[in-house]
Amino acid sequence: MNPRTLEIDEKSKKEKPLKIDPVLKKIRRDGLVHLAQELIRIPSVRRGGEGGEERVALYLAHLLEEMGLEVVVENVEPGSPNVIAMLRGVEEGPCLMFECHTDVVTEGDPSEWKYPPFEGRLVRNRIYGRGACDTKGNLAAAVKAIQAILESGRCFRGKILLGILVDEEGMMKGVKHFIRHGWAEGIRAAIICEPVDNHLCITQKGALRVELLTIGKMSHGAMPLAGFNPIPPMVSILEKFQRLEEEEIERLGRDPLLGYPSITPTVLQAPVKGEAQLNVIPSQCRALLDIRTIPGQSHEALKKRLEDIVRDEERTIQMSLQSGPLREIRETLGKGLSKGVSFEAKLNIFEDRPWTKTSKEEPIVQAVARAIKLVTGQEPIYDGVPGATDGTFLSSWAGIPIVTLGAGKWMVPHQKDEWVAVDELELTAKIYAATALIFLS
Repeated sequence: MNPRTLEIDEKSKKEKPLKIDPVLKKIRRDGLVHLAQELIRIPSVRRGGEGGEERVALYLAHLLEEMGLEVVVENVEPGSPNVIAMLRGVEEGPCLMFECHTDVVTEGDPSEWKYPPFEGRLVRNRIYGRGACDTKGNLAAAVKAIQAILESGRCFRGKILLGILVDEEGMMKGVKHFIRHGWAEGIRAAIICEPVDNHLCITQKGALRVELLTIGKMSHGAMPLAGFNPIPPMVSILEKFQRLEEEEIERLGRDPLLGYPSITPTVLQAPVKGEAQLNVIPSQCRALLDIRTIPGQSHEALKKRLEDIVRDEERTIQMSLQSGPLREIRETLGKGLSKGVSFEAKLNIFEDRPWTKTSKEEPIVQAVARAIKLVTGQEPIYDGVPGATDGTFLSSWAGIPIVTLGAGKWMVPHQKDEWVAVDELELTAKIYAATALIFLS
């Protein structure tokens, strides 16, 4: 894998300010559309938790090698390789990362789509298909931006690193592997290529993913005292979580870019295993919660509050089973009826994604802002990302200043008939290229 070295002469070395029009003209609409379509046509859904990104990753690795970049392919798990590509400048300098992901969410029922989900059909100004918006269109834009810099011969210092990672839609194994294997060392800043209407996003919500399990004793619905129903304690805990959400909203107020924090139950299941039946009290009840945080919230303090609520509920019920009125009723109804009746609650916080916030004074924010104005003629719109991205860990684990920028409407990802506008995608590619040249000038 031989990197293509850019030549520099004394005249271009002294050239200030950078004239980037020749670079932007290298970004051709037809080439951008073609690459986005090709990526969409390679399905990369992770089904059943198993990797499905290998084909599209290897396609990109081959393409980037042919362009002249240094390319490394690293397996994160079977069927899921990260692709890391590097373009080196003419002299030492900072490293700027463009971060994209290859995985896409399920297409659901293809018959509900107007156009086949993996066809990448171009209809007037829109490319349709799963991943068009989130985020294969922006991946194509990043590749074409780097290619334009390369083909124009424009000189820059430092390095451009393109990180094409896996499992962003899942547990973000790709970016965690990337950081753990040392790739984040030396990266000065990162642009997270996600669909945000080409707004300049400098903050994003944090997330806690929580599983709550309440455990009682299975019994006949007509004889509830022969067992213990785990559903009412679950309801009680969830109501207390809701009050905690209200307290946090009152304490923190509304973040100007992210809105309010939230504690949202998304799954409620009883029984946890087996078949539900009207006249059977289940032995277990399970809930999943999607908790979103904003700057100013301590995740450790919030986790302690959640744990305290669960333990308080558990203690209260256990005491009532051992010595309260409930035990007296059971003993009155039948000798030894309380034997074997118990209650337990388990809280499992299985993913912690901190919120991020990047100062407007950071060089990467200023470079993107300048690039947006240069390409569009308009001032940037500062915004925040309501969900977590791979940038969450680049920021919190590796300490890299991040911004999120990309084409695509906020509400389009993960829906049927997903699409991205070609005009917007073309602007994105130009903003990416301009940002790199400004940041690495």
